[in-house]
Amino acid sequence: MALVVATVCGYLLGSIPFGLIAGRLFQNVDVRDYGSGKTGFTNTLRVLGLQRSLLVFGGDFGKGAAATLLPLLYTDSPWVRAFGGLAAVIGHIWPAFAGFKGGRGVLTGAGVLVALDPRIVAVVAPVAVAAFALSHTMSVISLASALAAAVAFFAFAAFGIDSWAYAAVGGIGAALVIAMHRENIDRLRQGEEPKIGQGGSRRVASGG
Repeated sequence: MALVVATVCGYLLGSIPFGLIAGRLFQNVDVRDYGSGKTGFTNTLRVLGLQRSLLVFGGDFGKGAAATLLPLLYTDSPWVRAFGGLAAVIGHIWPAFAGFKGGRGVLTGAGVLVALDPRIVAVVAPVAVAAFALSHTMSVISLASALAAAVAFFAFAAFGIDSWAYAAVGGIGAALVIAMHRENIDRLRQGEEPKIGQGGSRRVASGG
């Protein structure tokens, strides 16, 4: 029962569309009509600018962390916490409150991983910095960070530092991030992926 509660609550938390909220609140637009067509921080940054996107950054990260920490109120099971967090990532990607069209899950996933074990920052942060220095491409930073986190949690579990639940969720989360970046990966192969600061807020759909 605890797993069911954590999963349902996690999914509903993850479904809160902070990108849509910010777009409507600040510019009365649907951010999915622009840029990548996603609701996450990267696209809202392009569409709304940094200051107006801070709500999205905090909201997307926070809902992943909240979904992972709330189960501590009624259980100490690492599996319940981990899958509550994973459900939040799934909710962010396919949100019930936004027509199942959300973001790529990177920032929400980061909130989950940090809530599971803050030491993951010491592993992922250097990888993210190196990816930025080498590529200046957000998709490369996201992919490298997700893979680094998955490898780190498997290592933590193998050495008895953390539960295998965290490794399982880290691996599933990385697979989701990779799947959601398949178009970016194709553009990277073709040398067409825009660098950070490029790409603008190109409109991708009519309306909103």
